[in-house]
Amino acid sequence: MLCAGWLAGCAVGPDFSRPPPPKVDAFLPGGAPAAFAAAGAQQTLRADVSVRDDWWTQFGSLAIDDAVDDALTDNATFVQAQASLRRAEDQLRAGAGVFYPQAAAEAGASRERYSPLHLGSQAAPSLFNLFTLSASISYAIDLWGGNRRYVEGLAAERDAQRYALEAAWLTIASNVVNAMIARAAWRDEIDATQEMIGLVREQVRIAEERAHAGTAAYAAVLTLQNEQATLEATLPALEQKRAQAGDLLASLTGTLPAQWRSPELSLRDVTLPPDLPRTVPSQLVRQRPDVLQAEALLHAASAQVGVATAAMLPNVTLSAAGGLSGASPASVAERMGQSWSLAADVTAPLFQGGTLWYGRKAAQEAYAASRAQYRQTVLSAFAQVADVLYALEYDAGALDAQSRALAAAQEALRLLRADYRAGTVDYLQILVADGQLHQAQIAWLEAAAQRLQDTVALYAALGGGWHDEPASGEGVAGAH
Repeated sequence: MLCAGWLAGCAVGPDFSRPPPPKVDAFLPGGAPAAFAAAGAQQTLRADVSVRDDWWTQFGSLAIDDAVDDALTDNATFVQAQASLRRAEDQLRAGAGVFYPQAAAEAGASRERYSPLHLGSQAAPSLFNLFTLSASISYAIDLWGGNRRYVEGLAAERDAQRYALEAAWLTIASNVVNAMIARAAWRDEIDATQEMIGLVREQVRIAEERAHAGTAAYAAVLTLQNEQATLEATLPALEQKRAQAGDLLASLTGTLPAQWRSPELSLRDVTLPPDLPRTVPSQLVRQRPDVLQAEALLHAASAQVGVATAAMLPNVTLSAAGGLSGASPASVAERMGQSWSLAADVTAPLFQGGTLWYGRKAAQEAYAASRAQYRQTVLSAFAQVADVLYALEYDAGALDAQSRALAAAQEALRLLRADYRAGTVDYLQILVADGQLHQAQIAWLEAAAQRLQDTVALYAALGGGWHDEPASGEGVAGAH
């Protein structure tokens, strides 16, 4: 018993330990820029700013906040992930039953005809009733920790489902915010395009008057009509994109498209977050749900190696049973019908045709595959953060250039209007300059929307505010 108690404190390996974070100090060669400035708005990476759980509130839009809240309440994917987590928790509780003795009770009543002829006796057969009550209890001593590794694996799978839920939460929130920003940008582009069409239509009218008066060629009218038709052809595509964004938002919020009404939103109603979190690379693997999920699956694969190893070793089972029997219910408790047994069974696999050996080899290869998958997940996470940091830098440059172009178009229109009042230019030149201004406005809107969406991508790449917490079930079999 002392030996069994000592062995029960051990568990066959491997003992799982968390993979260490990559030994790097920055996401980009030479480090990321400290700030991204453009169009009078600067975004600064700050070490004292953390990724909030409700990071989408940093965009200052109640419409976005309400849409995200609706999605996190009624999204079908999120509800499915919640149910999967509850199932994994129930499976863990069910698996933990192997640590307890297994008890059973049985009651029976039968009428039998017994023939002594089976024993070579010529006695007359007898007819009798038999009533039985019995109970049994057994306990498998977990000498090698196979059961503990099994439950450890279930706990790791529960953790993987928890992080899958967090990943779904982050993906849904990111998709909602992106869709709201895109829909707002397309609305503003539609408005700007309609204004441009109105300006070109006015140019067509003036050109037609000049052509009728003989002061201009009719080819100018055709050129302007072509420009007007080209602009009008862009409206259906923009309306389609805006409608599809609405359908996506309906799906994300768990609503049918015909029943969903999107709040009207303009990019002017969305604030660019000025302070962004500067995350240390070593912290990334402790707060991204996909990395933590890959780590949990690696833990589960490690536990399966222990389960397969323990299956190759001897097992000891203690059992006890007792019963009462009698020819009538009243005689069941009589001493002559009492029976009991105590047993200790030792079983050891001797030959399984390679089943156990190769089962362990398969578990080891699954562990190796999980390690590679974890490493690839970490590499992809770091690459995504690097991509977003580059994007924010280039977005600022693009928006700055578009801002200069917009300012130049505004100044050109101002000067032409002054010349028009002075009588040195005609109204047609003002309409052309106004159209160029609206084109610059559309390009600026696209650049501004891209900057906002890449800011969303940064929050998502950094884990979206979820932070690793010890799961209730870690430490099984002394794994930590």
